[in-house]
Amino acid sequence: MPKTWSPSQAKKFAKEARLNKPYYVVYDIAQNRAPYEDAQLYSEFTFTRRAPFTGNPMTDGGTSAEGLCLRYGPVYDKPPAGMRNVAGPGPQVGAPLGEDHSAYLDEAELRGMEKLAAQGTDPRARRIRGRRV
Repeated sequence: MPKTWSPSQAKKFAKEARLNKPYYVVYDIAQNRAPYEDAQLYSEFTFTRRAPFTGNPMTDGGTSAEGLCLRYGPVYDKPPAGMRNVAGPGPQVGAPLGEDHSAYLDEAELRGMEKLAAQGTDPRARRIRGRRV
């Protein structure tokens, strides 16, 4: 059974947190902003050093163990089962096309792509008033 610390137990978590051990927090994802994303994702934090004056465990980014628990709690000592890491690849919404699928570009599409390529950000290929820059 994974151990859990709620935000009200932030000081207790700061005392019990160990260096170089990963801890996990869960984020609720707004479905109106990311409709194809999972409803919840977890993130991993590892404390690699101690704060100079307090001795509390700190991440490389400067987040203390107590601050992590207060802001993002509850904190878990094992990754939540069946949940995807926020740093992992997202879900695949569309499926790949089969090998029997073939698509042909007509002349108008080819001209449009050539125009976009000519107006690209490469200054050597860009034209201004009919002459090369």
